[in-house]
Amino acid sequence: MGDDQLNGSVPVTAMATSPWAHKYRGATVEDLDPPPALSCKPTDSISYALMNAYERDYTHLTVVSEDTRALLGYLNIPRLKQLLKDHKVIDMDHVEKAMQKFQRRGNVYKVITMDTPLEELEAFFNGGVHGNEPQSFAVVTDGSRRFVLGVATRGDLEEFVKRRPA
Repeated sequence: MGDDQLNGSVPVTAMATSPWAHKYRGATVEDLDPPPALSCKPTDSISYALMNAYERDYTHLTVVSEDTRALLGYLNIPRLKQLLKDHKVIDMDHVEKAMQKFQRRGNVYKVITMDTPLEELEAFFNGGVHGNEPQSFAVVTDGSRRFVLGVATRGDLEEFVKRRPA
């Protein structure tokens, strides 16, 4: 996964025109005002992670390494609730048992920063711009991918469009 593959941007004209495109007018991820990312560690209990997610009404939590703070994966809270309901995990299990890990080898990840145009973010959610399937959220990082700054969801984008005058 080379940085040259990750940092390239796709011209907006190369993307399919969205019905929302006229509302973006140069807006970037920063204009969504995404809440700060809430991270947990693989050894945290599922109950601890759920409590934190509920307190902030988050649907996704990032999972970071205890030692390096490197991004390892994420917890999808609706999926986690289903795992608990199906008795595949219990609330005292470690997060690592339920987290969805990022596959580092052989995969190219789209870097989403605060400067990413909303057209690119929407394309990412729809499976375009270096994506091969629709995504429900994006981890927002700094350009060098050292720090997780926030999480943006399709719902955040929809709310932005609703608030933005025509």
